[in-house]
Amino acid sequence: MAEAGKNFVVYRTIEAEEAGQRLDNYLFRQLKGVPRSHVYRILRGGEVRVNKKRRVAAYRMQAGDVVRLPPVRQANGEARAQCGTAEFRNTTLPVIYEDAALLAIDKPAGMAVHGGSGVSFGVIETLRRQRPEAKFLELAHRLDRETSGVLLIGKKRAALARLHDMFRAADGLIDKRYLMLVKGCWMSPVRQVRLPLLKYLTESGERRVRVDAENGKFSHSVFRLLARWQRFSLLEGQLKTGRTHQLRVQLAHLGHPILGDEKYGDFALNKTLAREGLKRMALHAARLDCPHPLDAGCNLQLVAPLPKGLRTFIAHLDATESRHGETPEHAPDS
Repeated sequence: MAEAGKNFVVYRTIEAEEAGQRLDNYLFRQLKGVPRSHVYRILRGGEVRVNKKRRVAAYRMQAGDVVRLPPVRQANGEARAQCGTAEFRNTTLPVIYEDAALLAIDKPAGMAVHGGSGVSFGVIETLRRQRPEAKFLELAHRLDRETSGVLLIGKKRAALARLHDMFRAADGLIDKRYLMLVKGCWMSPVRQVRLPLLKYLTESGERRVRVDAENGKFSHSVFRLLARWQRFSLLEGQLKTGRTHQLRVQLAHLGHPILGDEKYGDFALNKTLAREGLKRMALHAARLDCPHPLDAGCNLQLVAPLPKGLRTFIAHLDATESRHGETPEHAPDS
């Protein structure tokens, strides 16, 4: 079948595994390298047709639908080479767990979960390129670009829908644990943090989050102290809610920003840390426990080891500063 995005019209028939997804999301996958703004422009202009009719972006695809994809201009190779995630394009993503319904990978820091916002090649694009035979690969949740660790991808639409329901639920079906290095001496062995968080846009259009008692949405995390040095602390963070940048904003508000955080961190300190060997944000999605979305009675316990860069920096702290506290499961032994 002809490849979408060339200088001719392409017709695609929706298969059963593709049914149920929004039309715009389907187009993003088919028209790789095409800016999202242009995808919406050709939708509004009627250049995309489903069964010879115009459809809105939110239209849910049905098995047997015939989609007309118009000629479009994709991002050229030079533009993609300038992309911040070009270095990952040929990376083989570490697989933590896989079955017929889902895939869990250990996402590297610095890799976006999907293309967009100046990034043309993310986790999903990489997986689809490496697995051309896969009929369905979609994100079950997200991790910030600079965060490493456990990331779930649905391989069946039914599994993806169930995972989405579990992530949205407030009944604790999914237990997500993060490891992070923060500024300062964290004193509480266990601390419950509840803060109202508000999303907003900066003047440059960049997404940010702040604590806002009047308009913010409730957020809840549990932090546990794992180790403490003279200048820094190692914490485990457990999400009870899933607000954007939740852990990062909560910790910055409390005066313990995550080391290497370029949005909410101590920027002067980050420059010093880079000279000491920490060249990334020290936030890692270490563990995710949840019921299997399709196999009743099966519970998944997914673990991503602490990456080498963070292990090396912890070893540096152990060698240069006195340490107080226990060694965590995912950190190197003292």
